[in-house]
Amino acid sequence: MLIEFSVANYRSFWETQTLKMTADAGPELRESNVFASGVAGLPDLLRSAVVYGPNAGGKSNLIRALAFMRRLVLESAKEKQEGETIGVRPFLFHPEGKDRPSEFEVIFVQDGVRYQYGFAATSDQVKAEWLLAYPEGRAQRWFERLRDAETGREEWHFGSKLGGRKKLWQEATRDNALFLSTAIQLNSEQLKPVFQWFRNLAIIEPGALLDPGFTIQQCGDEDGCRQIIDFLNAADLSIQDIRLEKKTLAEDELPADLPDSLKKKIVGKEMVRPLFLHPVAGSESMVPLPLEEESDGTRKLFAYAGPWLDILTNGRILLVDELNNSLHPKMVRFLLSLLHSSQTNHKNGQVIFSTHDTNLLDQEIMRRDQIWFVEKNLENATRLYPLSDFSPRKKEALEKNYLQGRYGALPYLRKVA
Repeated sequence: MLIEFSVANYRSFWETQTLKMTADAGPELRESNVFASGVAGLPDLLRSAVVYGPNAGGKSNLIRALAFMRRLVLESAKEKQEGETIGVRPFLFHPEGKDRPSEFEVIFVQDGVRYQYGFAATSDQVKAEWLLAYPEGRAQRWFERLRDAETGREEWHFGSKLGGRKKLWQEATRDNALFLSTAIQLNSEQLKPVFQWFRNLAIIEPGALLDPGFTIQQCGDEDGCRQIIDFLNAADLSIQDIRLEKKTLAEDELPADLPDSLKKKIVGKEMVRPLFLHPVAGSESMVPLPLEEESDGTRKLFAYAGPWLDILTNGRILLVDELNNSLHPKMVRFLLSLLHSSQTNHKNGQVIFSTHDTNLLDQEIMRRDQIWFVEKNLENATRLYPLSDFSPRKKEALEKNYLQGRYGALPYLRKVA
């Protein structure tokens, strides 16, 4: 469960901006869109959050920020070598941006325990890293590292509640790697829940093609295939069955201009593609259509089917840029209806997404505390803020007011000379 995420000095973000998934006291849609955290002292949490804003306003960068954090946690200890760059991209429209570290922090719940984990990094070094745990409701500082800006030396602190071979893990942690990642590689059992939370994050990054591979894999199992079919038919796609066609690729089937190095990797590989069986009116026969002949909306919904069902089944967290692309507004509402239901989402999965679909501002779909905006200030830095900053009235015409500019986060259009 995600409680909040903060980022500073990364891409279009300069000052610290925070997205919160905590619910306010409002009664609207509480039974569907809100769930109890299950942790004493924590407020109820939201099942989703939507971010609006103009093109180039920073919506995609918010998703990129958490994707970068996840990637560094999962890979810094095993994928990077000494001296390699970390790959962080600071805010460039401030004179101090390139020299100041980028900062990331998440507060979340894993296995019934609240954690607060974060780090600060430049292109070549981790400058700070910290982890607090609240297993009994009170903060325990498990570890903290801080690099002195003047001497360059690192100072380390380990709390008494963190067990294991801490000195060994510290000595094995490279300048460009995270302690959390290193300790996991060296078999820290106590830190596994924190690492697992990042592994459970599913992120469809901006510009990435939505890969149907996970859904196709689910169709290889009879029960999984039936779930996918039921999911698609609930969206009124009229698909009777899905069959998987397996074929071994031969060299003469590949494009002649494909590089030989790539051909060697592909030739002889087994390719699996789904065939969608559609009923013929007035007949018991069915017409098989390959995925590439289906509509853009069907292909995208099929690609979403596996990950979305995984979220609902296992209580995972999904971040998506431009959820509405190639999907009819009713399809988006269908996806959210599954998420906003204690019956279909009994594990309390969460989705954070950006969109330009203002229909979702309808208060029958989203609560007011689920709606966020981004816009850039005069210094070209992204500001992230919630709709609640404007204290909207119950039943306020949110879509109309947004399009009229009351909440900001709209493109500024000039006349073409």
